[in-house]
Amino acid sequence: MWLNQLPRRHPAIVETVEAHAPNDAVARRLGELGFVAGEQVEVLAEAPLGGDPLLVQVGFTRFALRRVEAARVRLRNGQGEA
Repeated sequence: MWLNQLPRRHPAIVETVEAHAPNDAVARRLGELGFVAGEQVEVLAEAPLGGDPLLVQVGFTRFALRRVEAARVRLRNGQGEA
């Protein structure tokens, strides 16, 4: 599952951040923000009508992410299943 598909208030674990090219700036920035393997993540709120942004909590920090950015974060659920 990808972060942009995660239902609100359903905790999951970051598996990986997908890079679309070598030295992908977006993937690197997501990693710098804390989207790293093993970190818990949760979608707290969404824009109306499925728009941008998503309010996402990773660890104890909250970020507003565009759906296209969230679509790069692969998850496994909180029980350790893929």
